[in-house]
Amino acid sequence: RSTYILKRRYPVKLYRKGVDRIRLKGKDYVYDLIEDTTVTKKPDVQVILKEYIEGLGQRGDVVTVKRNVAYNKLLIPGIADYASPEAVERSKFVKEKEKEVQSFSTLTALQTVRYLESHVLSVVMNKETEWTIEPWHIRVSFRKAGIHVPDECISLPVKPIYGPDANLEGKEFCVTVTINNKEKVNVRCRIHHWSTNPADRLPHIDNHWLLECEPIFPEEADTLKKLSLQSSLKKKKNEVSSF
Repeated sequence: RSTYILKRRYPVKLYRKGVDRIRLKGKDYVYDLIEDTTVTKKPDVQVILKEYIEGLGQRGDVVTVKRNVAYNKLLIPGIADYASPEAVERSKFVKEKEKEVQSFSTLTALQTVRYLESHVLSVVMNKETEWTIEPWHIRVSFRKAGIHVPDECISLPVKPIYGPDANLEGKEFCVTVTINNKEKVNVRCRIHHWSTNPADRLPHIDNHWLLECEPIFPEEADTLKKLSLQSSLKKKKNEVSSF
């Protein structure tokens, strides 16, 4: 319903007792618009989620969202209800029942898992000094990519990886990252040898993460293939969303 709240710009004089009704002048019909409810921002609404929604909440959580989001993306699809007092009480009972059911540790845990699964981590190793890949090498590689991962959250392959070895150049292996001591995600890592001498450095390859590479360990081939497929699907999704 549309409502307009108006106010006279010039107050009308009161009638004197015993005086006939006077005729209003033109200025008495001039009004100022105080409020137009058709353009007034509607308050956000609270809804109760019926299932886990990535980036929003767990099942039974009461969240506050914009009206159009609540109506079009939550209420119509049937994945949320209005947060009435009765529904809030029911949600508390449901959450108590599901405490033992596995759920994500945080609202962004699933987003983090998907991001890491689609990421190709470049592990740059020295071409001149002997090395064995350790968790801190992976931590530094993550840091270069703008991702903070503590050493204790990184699990390396069972078999050690030694170098420098030209046969390992551009090949992949898999590490496991633990998120919030709960979720585990596999991440593709690709070895690249680097030298302090510019003349000995290998040529730069643009968009190396788009190239298919051999696994260092054949037993990890299936896992790396699945991660590669997920990375390709994410790339196509981003290309479609950019139009």
